[in-house]
Amino acid sequence: MATRKPQRAKRAAETARPRPKKTAAKKSAAARAVERRKRSPETLRLRTFQPSLTVNDLERSVRFYSDVLGFIVGQRWTDDGGVLRGVMLKAGACEIGLSQDDWAKGRDRQKGVGVRIWCTTAQDVDALAARIKAHGGRLTEGPMDQPWGGRSLSVDDPDGFHLTIYRES
Repeated sequence: MATRKPQRAKRAAETARPRPKKTAAKKSAAARAVERRKRSPETLRLRTFQPSLTVNDLERSVRFYSDVLGFIVGQRWTDDGGVLRGVMLKAGACEIGLSQDDWAKGRDRQKGVGVRIWCTTAQDVDALAARIKAHGGRLTEGPMDQPWGGRSLSVDDPDGFHLTIYRES
């Protein structure tokens, strides 16, 4: 006795497109991806990255990051006397911590020297530059087009930490 295919299966078979064959380059890329996952010891895989900066004047830095740049204050930490000692600031899915320097390493210790934090955004860099200037911030670079195709601006926080905000093309 002959069996009959259901109508739905027949239509799906008639409209199915042939799958393109994998090229040698795609096969090689897939093989490399598998090799990376099987490394021993296993490589580090992060989901978030939350730098924490020690600052001279925490209140001033919080104002800069929230009022000038547009971060939102998340968590706040105080000492036993109720004095603010640290905060976590949020911008989109990213966070940055700020903590008050305890001066254990001296009051003349330089901060921010040699530190640049690269921040990627989908926002209009020129509009961000206008916002920063309108809220009292001073750009150290840009907005400018980058050789790799993005557009960026740079700003220094009150302690000299350099932040570069860029949008990929």
